Amino acid sequence: MMSIFILIGAYRYYAGLAERFGKTKWHYGLLAIGIYIGFQVMFLFGYGMYEAFTHPESLNDNNYTSFSVANIISWVFAIAAVYGVYKLLENKLTKENLKKPTLEIDKIGIKDDI
Repeated sequence: MMSIFILIGAYRYYAGLAERFGKTKWHYGLLAIGIYIGFQVMFLFGYGMYEAFTHPESLNDNNYTSFSVANIISWVFAIAAVYGVYKLLENKLTKENLKKPTLEIDKIGIKDDI
């Protein structure tokens, strides 16, 4: 349930970024969902492999319905990954926006008082 709330927040966060720079909102929202779920899968798979190698008998004792320290840590790291990619995209889109020639095109036909 907690992951659903995080996914909704990440989707809206990235959609706001896309809207600010005139991009397709749902593309960026799905990117956020993909980053979050992908990081969760990689982190928890890595943790499962660690548990399998260090404590093989613990694989039979898994309870998938409760909160665990690994879940909470993976949420924190996944949120950090989503935020990090957000900042990278924001910087990239800001640089692209500055390079657009529309600022120069708007100045065509305006006389300079020299």
